[in-house]
Amino acid sequence: MKADELDAADAYCRRLAGRHYENFAVAAWFLPAPIRRDLARLYAYCRTTDDLGDESPDAIARLEAWQQQLLACFDSGAPDPLHPVLLAVRRMIESRNLPSAPFVDLIGANLQDQTVHQYEDWPALRDYCRLSAAPVGRLVLRIWDIADERADALSDDVCIGLQLANFAQDVAVDRAKGRTYLLQSDVREAGINGATERMCGRAARLLASGRELEPMVPLRLRIQLSLYRLGGLAILDAIRRIGYRTDVERPHVSTATKLRLVPAAAAEAAHLQVVAA
Repeated sequence: MKADELDAADAYCRRLAGRHYENFAVAAWFLPAPIRRDLARLYAYCRTTDDLGDESPDAIARLEAWQQQLLACFDSGAPDPLHPVLLAVRRMIESRNLPSAPFVDLIGANLQDQTVHQYEDWPALRDYCRLSAAPVGRLVLRIWDIADERADALSDDVCIGLQLANFAQDVAVDRAKGRTYLLQSDVREAGINGATERMCGRAARLLASGRELEPMVPLRLRIQLSLYRLGGLAILDAIRRIGYRTDVERPHVSTATKLRLVPAAAAEAAHLQVVAA
């Protein structure tokens, strides 16, 4: 493969990540260049996989074909993939020695979305989130060369907490797609607003695991993880301010609030650095 082909693939990943992942655009400037490159590759993979599940006709067939192309990236004898995201991801897999399971799980979550449109209780939704959210955090840790069972478990909590915050934020959006991630048992007991509030509470409890995780990682990753946690809490606060009525409107975190999160995350990370010293 020519170097300019990989450069073009990485440029595509950066555009995709910057367009869809707001925290990536905010945080990217203080990350080491190789880490920034591989996070863009990972985020582009996640975005493309989600789009195949949400926006393409015959999604199951397309996701299955995507999975076959992904698995070929783990075969040293297979030719390079044609899709620019997978071309970049293959180089990341090779250079970081990444496992296949998290990538496959993300596809599995999107396949599940095609047939499962609601969840009765927390164990059922948690199992889904372990496919759809937890793999991202584990891959981020591996990109930073962190392989630790406790860190993985805490990362799972934070990623699932972030996803629950998004589920609570997007009740109307998901309903338009014919889905709901509010627990049906909660809806029956407390109504839609009450179920949304309960999901926010569960999200906040899971996000709190970030306070244990952040001291375990290098400073710049600590800032990024703190930014994600604070961003999730900001979403929950926006939901609370509208009385948990995300079935009628989607609350937003303002640009000014997002910008304030950066120094707040940096201050928290620096404080942990001083305490650790």
